Amino acid sequence: MEKVGKVPARLYKYRAFSTRMLDSLVEDQLFFADPGTFNDPLDTKPSLDPDIDADALADILFRLVERRTHDEMSAAAKAIKYRGPKTVSHIAEYSRKRAERSIAEVRYSATDPTYEVEDPAKFLFSQYVETELMRRYEKGIFSLAERPNCPLMWSHYGDQHMGVCIGYSVPEQAEGDLYRVKYGGDRLVAASEVAAMLDGDEKARRKVDEAVLTRKAAAWHYEKEWRLIGPRGLQDSGLELEEVVFGMRCSAAVKYAVVRVLSDRRRPVTFSEISVRPGKFTLKKEEVSMDELLEFSRPRRSLDVNDFIEDLDGGD
Repeated sequence: MEKVGKVPARLYKYRAFSTRMLDSLVEDQLFFADPGTFNDPLDTKPSLDPDIDADALADILFRLVERRTHDEMSAAAKAIKYRGPKTVSHIAEYSRKRAERSIAEVRYSATDPTYEVEDPAKFLFSQYVETELMRRYEKGIFSLAERPNCPLMWSHYGDQHMGVCIGYSVPEQAEGDLYRVKYGGDRLVAASEVAAMLDGDEKARRKVDEAVLTRKAAAWHYEKEWRLIGPRGLQDSGLELEEVVFGMRCSAAVKYAVVRVLSDRRRPVTFSEISVRPGKFTLKKEEVSMDELLEFSRPRRSLDVNDFIEDLDGGD
């Protein structure tokens, strides 16, 4: 995948307030989501452009199935700590036979006279390669935005301004896994590029990765999204936590909780609030101090009022 433009000095993650969000701040961790869970069903769902013949597509399918089967069986053997005699050769043989069986099944299906396409074998192989290609991608994505003051982002991902927006800087060592999303165009990935990728062509691999992981419909352009790619699930952060921005409806209790959990952090974090520009539909970010956020004593005790009255009465 190729980067587009310079990496911004700071990128932002819009979040609703939750215990998981607090955990991620305290533990300095990021959650790399399964792309299959994204709200756009077309996101990370490329279409294969079958620009090569059926036999070449069959070769791609063979290699994809063989590699996937080999990886799955190796992982299973490792999980149960199985190291029987000839384990490696047995896994290799089974993987090859499974791939051969897949090719035979497709070729047999292509003989069905009901297919109303010019080349049924090419059509079916392209469909199976497309499906298998997606099964190959088990990477996770941590999505970030360029701006902390986007009204739509606050509404869609910031719990309608009741949440927060977390600002990160990107250390040089993390830039290699960070990519800017491209909007518009099509979802096509050339089968010839997939074949070149399997042959070890690094340029082709970047093109295929880009088609799978970093293309979205033009309607999502307002997000100005960047994607950090990594293993799925919760991971230690490779980014530097710099800032927390509170939404316009963020409660005093949420602000207190976030400020307190970060108050002893070795590298200090700055705090900001979102406000609306007078007479406009646009938002602005204003930095505030920790003292300002904690101006009203928290946590409060409601019975303090009774104690105060009792003290007054006792003084009469």
